[in-house]
Amino acid sequence: MENILDRFLRYVAVDTQSDPESDSQPSAAKEFNLLKMLRDELHAMGVEANLDEYGYVMAKIPSNCGKYIPAVGFIAHVDTAPDASGDNIHPQIIRNYDGSDIPLKGVEGLYLKVSEFPELADYKGQTLITTDGTTLLGADDKAGVAEIMDAVQYIMAHPEFRHGDIMIGFTPDEEIGRGVAKFDVRKFGAKYAYTMDGGALGELEYENFNAAGATIRIQGRNIHPGYAKGKMLNAILIGMELNDMLPAWQRPEYTDGYDGFYHLISFKGEVKTATFSYIIRDHDMDLYEQKKAYLEKCVEFINGKYGEGTASVEIKHQYYNMRKEVEPHYHIVEKAVKAMEAEGIRPKIQPIRGGTDGANLSFMGLPCPNIFAGGHNFHGKMEFVPLESMEKASKVILNIISLYAEE
Repeated sequence: MENILDRFLRYVAVDTQSDPESDSQPSAAKEFNLLKMLRDELHAMGVEANLDEYGYVMAKIPSNCGKYIPAVGFIAHVDTAPDASGDNIHPQIIRNYDGSDIPLKGVEGLYLKVSEFPELADYKGQTLITTDGTTLLGADDKAGVAEIMDAVQYIMAHPEFRHGDIMIGFTPDEEIGRGVAKFDVRKFGAKYAYTMDGGALGELEYENFNAAGATIRIQGRNIHPGYAKGKMLNAILIGMELNDMLPAWQRPEYTDGYDGFYHLISFKGEVKTATFSYIIRDHDMDLYEQKKAYLEKCVEFINGKYGEGTASVEIKHQYYNMRKEVEPHYHIVEKAVKAMEAEGIRPKIQPIRGGTDGANLSFMGLPCPNIFAGGHNFHGKMEFVPLESMEKASKVILNIISLYAEE
């Protein structure tokens, strides 16, 4: 039997970075490499599993109980974020971590510093898996994938373990907001589900941001700088002016808890044209709508100042806060709490400052809170995950399954 560390290292070695510029499903053909691997590994363990043309692996472990038990699902995404390279990953394994700064040996002088990431102190004496400073790690969400597969391995090796129908799902493109765009909830067959896509040990979330993406395009006018007075419109500077109209205190680096934000995620441009891309987030629906409306007012102001057509904005909704869909089935949150407590974990019920496939699935009729996968500092070269957190997450999955079987 394979241990969870070796499994995780195999998965992060596969480049599965999703592509926000692609319209295909999945967005990058290379995502199929890991999806096919997972399907085949499930088959090898004796689990019925299928991979469709949209990049969804769906599997079922039939009930071994002689009574009705609601089918429960566990879901994780295989893609990694476009924010940093997911190719040629060289994980560092720090055993019996001593609590000091960790050198990321792929980049001279780069350290994972306790002064900057004080949560490192919580894992003294444990085994940490970090990046080497040149790529992200991929714990988001290959830690979740490994945890689900580790739990499946246990179940298939222990026929005495009592359970109802268990549904397993692996998805592509979560990082670009399209993870369940073509997911067939009815085909999946679960009554309730959990995404294993949270952060630190103990995190449990059933509410998340309302989310939209916004693209602002600026049309400038390029005139020879020697003759530009009264004629040139510099698209870069106009875009910067618009960005300065957004409240600085509503940027991610100044917000936490239930605070929403505007986040400028990319910019490209020259004098004649420029494009500014944002994500807009808020837990409160009214504040979410106000943020979108305010951005549109900023565009109107720019057009009033420089001429109609100077600025345009396209706002695309991404997902809603799942709370109102999960709360009527609060027992699924309570089961997750009990499952964590059985492993000596103190649950941290909190809002997700982000989103998961579970948010959209909840609105598609599959209530789906989110459970910790164990990682920290997702989407960048400072990412790390404690091995012990992954091991406990796998046990939490088994505990949840047992709690349903006991009903």
